[in-house]
Amino acid sequence: MSQIDAAAAAVRDGDAVVYPTETVYGLGADATDPEAVRRVFELKGRDRSKPLSAAFPDVETALAAVEAGERARALMEAFLPGPVTVVVRRGPSFPDVLTAGSDRVGVRVPANDAARELAARAGRPVTATSANRSGTGSVRDPAELAPELRDAVAVVADEGPTPGGESTVVDPERREVLRAGADADEIRAWLSED
Repeated sequence: MSQIDAAAAAVRDGDAVVYPTETVYGLGADATDPEAVRRVFELKGRDRSKPLSAAFPDVETALAAVEAGERARALMEAFLPGPVTVVVRRGPSFPDVLTAGSDRVGVRVPANDAARELAARAGRPVTATSANRSGTGSVRDPAELAPELRDAVAVVADEGPTPGGESTVVDPERREVLRAGADADEIRAWLSED
C-alpha cells in the first residue's frame, strides 16, 4: 500500500495525517467529520475561532460540496489547482467546528498530485492547514515535524521537501484578498477586471 493509500484509509477512519502540498506540509483529516476536525484543532493547538479550510481533488468536486456564486466559480476555474484558498458559502456536509460557526468555508485544490490524490482516494474533503503547532513555523520537510505531532498522526505521506510559502486567501464575492500569498497580484488583477 502506498503512503497516499494508507493516508486516505486513515482519513476515512477518522484519523489525522500529514501530507504534502505545493507550499508546505498539511495536517489532514476528514473535513466533514466533527470529531476528526476537533482532533486537528487539538494537534495544532489552534484557536477554535479560526476556521480550517478543506482540500479537494478537483474544482468540480469542490463546487459540488459548496455554494459558489458565478464570480467564485470563475476564479476557481482560473486559479485552481494552485496555492489559493477560495472562500465561499459552505455546503451542508461541513460541521460548524470546521468553519468556526461561519456560513463560509475556504476551498483548496492544491497544485500537488499527492494532495489531490489523497482527497480523491479518501472520497471526502480533507482539512487543509499547515502541519505545525499554531505560532510555530510551517514545515517544508517531514524531517522538521515536531516529534509529538509525528507520533500523533496515523500516517506521514513523505514526498520530500516542498517549495514553501503560503496560499493566498480570497473572497471573490466580496472582491477581497484576505491573506496575500502566492499569486496574490494576479488574483487582485483578476478581481479588478470584471
